[in-house]
Amino acid sequence: MFALTKPLYEVLYENIKKDIMSGVYKEGDRVPSEKELSEQYDVSRITTKKALEMLAGEGLIVRQPGRGSFVKQNSNDEEKGPELVESPSKEVKRTPLMIGLVITDFDDSYGTALISSIEKCTTEHSCFLILRRSFGISDIEEKAIRELVELGVDGLIVFPAQAEYFSEEILKLVLNKFPLVLVDRHLKGISTASVSTDNVGAARKGTEYLLELGHRYIGLLTPPPNDTTALEDRIEGFVQAHAEQGVIVDRDLWINNITSTLPNSFRPPNIRHDIDKIKKHLTDHPTITALFAAEYYIALMANEAVKELGMRVPEDVSIMCFDSPPTHIGEFQLTYLAQDQEKMGQKVFELLLKLRNKEDQAVVPKRVLLDANLVIGNSTAPVTIKK
Repeated sequence: MFALTKPLYEVLYENIKKDIMSGVYKEGDRVPSEKELSEQYDVSRITTKKALEMLAGEGLIVRQPGRGSFVKQNSNDEEKGPELVESPSKEVKRTPLMIGLVITDFDDSYGTALISSIEKCTTEHSCFLILRRSFGISDIEEKAIRELVELGVDGLIVFPAQAEYFSEEILKLVLNKFPLVLVDRHLKGISTASVSTDNVGAARKGTEYLLELGHRYIGLLTPPPNDTTALEDRIEGFVQAHAEQGVIVDRDLWINNITSTLPNSFRPPNIRHDIDKIKKHLTDHPTITALFAAEYYIALMANEAVKELGMRVPEDVSIMCFDSPPTHIGEFQLTYLAQDQEKMGQKVFELLLKLRNKEDQAVVPKRVLLDANLVIGNSTAPVTIKK
């Protein structure tokens, strides 16, 4: 059902190798060039170049700049001319790995540091990173995955789109054991590698901090969870912290339909609608003394809503969130949970290499969880100072 088409560069490699082994191309014969193969198979020059480099890396052909690629001769066969014999002093060039990265989007609050970390790792290992953004749209994500596989990437890192179900293309990769690491989310019930923040532990840590400040009526602000494991885990951590402190969770204080931060929705009319939604919620629930936003931009909207109601942060309402830009200009700084994006990028790359090198699956972790750091800003304060 989920048969995965073999990468085109492997098809080319196997076809030419078969022709060499069967004698279609004999020792010293010239094999088709990158351009000729590109036209013959209707593929990109990158694909044909990779196939020829694989043949050269295996010692089946010798690539000579300006002349072409030739079937390698036996080193003791001098009758056919020394110019086609690869010099023993030259090391066979290994084809650099190509790593594909599909991410919803990125900005200073989350994503930029992650990509920077992955790019640094690929550079240090002489790999190439190919980036595609899905903008959280499943169709774009599936198209990007298909194109990267056809291009011949050696592994994929995917930050999945927020949707009720994972895309069929991701399931194909998993079922065909293609080197794949998911970022931020994991597949329920399916064994696949993933790296993410320990969202349960992080949300519990943040909620415990608010409870320690004396807050007992905390509003939770999230987008629709839609089976998104990261959001589900943050909600779970929020609930756990209350249970551990013996504080009753009042779900009426939650708003779980903030939609302006969803893909292709972060526009002024939608932002205005969500700010008004938060204002009405605060007016309808005057007992709320703190707001815990699942995302940075939701926290900014909450801050605006509080100000427009003539209240103050943190004197009247404390606000905290996940993620925030690393640098701040001015005095105001949100209290937030900082995900370790640099370490996340390193772990993602390390795990992908292990899968690519087919290391013992028993020792390759399937799910890596990283701690988040609580950064105290001036958007939170004890309830006692509230007037």
